[in-house]
This record gives sequence, C-alpha cells and structure tokens, in this order.
Amino acid sequence: MSAEILNGTRLAQRIRSQIRRDLKKLTFTPGLAVVQVGNDPASTIYIKHKQRDCEKVHFHSEVHRLPTDTTQRALINKVIELNQQKEIHGILVQMPLPDIIDGQAIIDVISPHKDADGLTPINLGNLFINRESVSPCTPTGIIRLIELTGKQIEGKHAVCVGRSHLVGKPAGIMLLNRNATVTYCHSRTKNLANITKQADILVAAIGKPEFITADMVKHGATVIDVGINSVGNRLVGDVKFDEVKEIAGYITPVPGGVGPLTRAMLLQNTLKLARQIET
Repeated sequence: MSAEILNGTRLAQRIRSQIRRDLKKLTFTPGLAVVQVGNDPASTIYIKHKQRDCEKVHFHSEVHRLPTDTTQRALINKVIELNQQKEIHGILVQMPLPDIIDGQAIIDVISPHKDADGLTPINLGNLFINRESVSPCTPTGIIRLIELTGKQIEGKHAVCVGRSHLVGKPAGIMLLNRNATVTYCHSRTKNLANITKQADILVAAIGKPEFITADMVKHGATVIDVGINSVGNRLVGDVKFDEVKEIAGYITPVPGGVGPLTRAMLLQNTLKLARQIET
C-alpha cells in the first residue's frame, strides 16, 4: 500500500485562514520586510510567493532589493534601519547572499524581536533550552506536517539527514523537545542506510536530488523531504518519491510539501512578533 501524502499546500491554506481570523482581532496591520541582495532567479521567485502570501492574509509587505555589489556594511545599515521602523514587525534577509557578505553576521544584526525567520542567536538559543518562541520556519513546518499524521512524536526515533543551522539542526532539536530520540546524519556518517532504516521519522535535508531511496527507509516511516532540486525540467526532492512512497507510511511531495509550510510559518512568526511588539 502506498504512503499517505502529506499535503503541505492544503495545510498552509488552513494556517493562512486562521491568521486572517486572528487579524480581525487586531487594531494594527502586521508588516513584513524582505531584503534581497542581487537578482538570484530562485530567490526572486520565492520572494514573489511571499508577497502573494502577505496579500492573502492582508499583511503589509515590503521588498528591499539591493544591487549585487552591495557591501556588508551597507546591508547591515539597511537591517538596522528596518529594526527601527515601527510599521515593520518581521524582517527576513533572503539567502543566499553574495560570497563577499557573511550571512551569519547579517542575521546577528536582526533584532530578535523582528526575527521572522527565527534564526538569530537568541531565538535559536531559546529553541535549544526548550523555550520555543519564534522558531525557524522550515523546521516548524516540518513539525506541523508530522503532527498532521496524528502519530505521536514522543518516543519515536527521528533521523535528520543534514545538519545545517537553517533546517537540520533546529529540526532535530524541535523533535528532541517533543521527546523523540534524535540521530543526526551528515556527509561524514558511515553506514548511512543502516541508520536511516531505523527511523520512525526521517527528515531529508541534504540538497542531493533523490538521494534517499527505498532501501534506506523503514516500512511505515514518516518521511519528510525538505529538498528542492532542479533536474532537467523537473523539481525533485532529496527523496526518490516514487520508490519511497511504496515503503513509507507518510511522505511529503516535492513540490507541495514542506515549501508551502515554510512560507506559512513565516506569516505565523510575523503575526507572533507583531503581537509581542504592539502589546
């Protein structure tokens, strides 16, 4: 029997509907500012999706586009400026940045009270001590998709393939906070398939197209595919979907799985930050 598909698009629609209902109770309009350096095509498309999402929930949104040769100091100054703007409650600096700019140094400048992506040291630190407040968007979306299965996270063995501070590490910590037993795997892991086959929950976030195959997955596992890779004229994940869906109990598609939830969590974080700032 094929796995049940975890529909991120549908869940994101429900979350946006709830945000619209919550917005009616407010006396102000939440505002999100996105900063883009350069004109990376994938980033530009992603930002357009974010703008549309803001329109759907009636948020104020701004996109600040800076040229590719923008200096690190100029970008820092832009973030400081947005930190001080009262109508802006959430700030996101679109990655990737040009090689001449230290991305973490930029994130460090974002006020934790306007950190829509949940990636500043203070917000990541709160995650580490199980005091989740504004948590990273993609890992939070992963948790929401796992919860969609109705299966308990507590006591399960979760394996995160990938250890980036954007996805892999915080996703593992959030699963640990929910009492899963968590194993991290990465490029130096030996006998990877032996470990992934033990996973009740498998999170694939390595950026390698269709890397996770059926022989690496436990029967009935919940498989969350974070990857999005261009192969020819197709978009594929880090999981070989057609194979793995015959083994897994639940699986996310690409596209239409984690991606829509990431953007929905960005809106939810912005709303949360707006409430904290305005009250």
